[in-house]
Amino acid sequence: MAIATPAPRVLGDYVASTKAANIALVLGGSAFVGISAQVVIPLPFTPVPLTLQTFAVLLVGAALGTWRGVASMVVYAAAGTAGIPWFSAGSSGWGGASYGYILGFILAAGIVGRLAERGATRTPLRTAGLMVLGNAVIYAVGVSYLKFAIDASWAMALSLGMIPFLLGDALKIALAAGLFPATWKLVNRTG
Repeated sequence: MAIATPAPRVLGDYVASTKAANIALVLGGSAFVGISAQVVIPLPFTPVPLTLQTFAVLLVGAALGTWRGVASMVVYAAAGTAGIPWFSAGSSGWGGASYGYILGFILAAGIVGRLAERGATRTPLRTAGLMVLGNAVIYAVGVSYLKFAIDASWAMALSLGMIPFLLGDALKIALAAGLFPATWKLVNRTG
């Protein structure tokens, strides 16, 4: 009698057959977010820069699943807080106006990863919904932190920390909505 192995729930399951592979995925996810944080477009009207971090965080959570996604973001946050210069534009350390987004990355990676494990990256519509939810989680934590970090009203915090980024996030969501289902089709086709 053969023992059946469970079907991969997220894309990372295809390569995570050993402890070393899981560690590599976690560290790779952290590094991917750190590299994405270096793509920075400063906006003169807000202390929060435009980066590719949120896109990378959501990709990592969706591709790696709950525990590997959360672990990747914990490593990213802890290493950056400890001094590795891989937060946006090579910054590091605790605090600052955008530190709440980094904390939100951990929660978003967990939620996105859990829903991805339940099949939320298999169709464009579900993937788009997953990415919208992940962005909402990041904004909820990031904008709340920003409000108190700069002692602003909620309206000001939203206008500085969310509204300028919505169009870019919509484009990233559209890209992810095409990327994940296409990748699943390719993986399923190649076995």
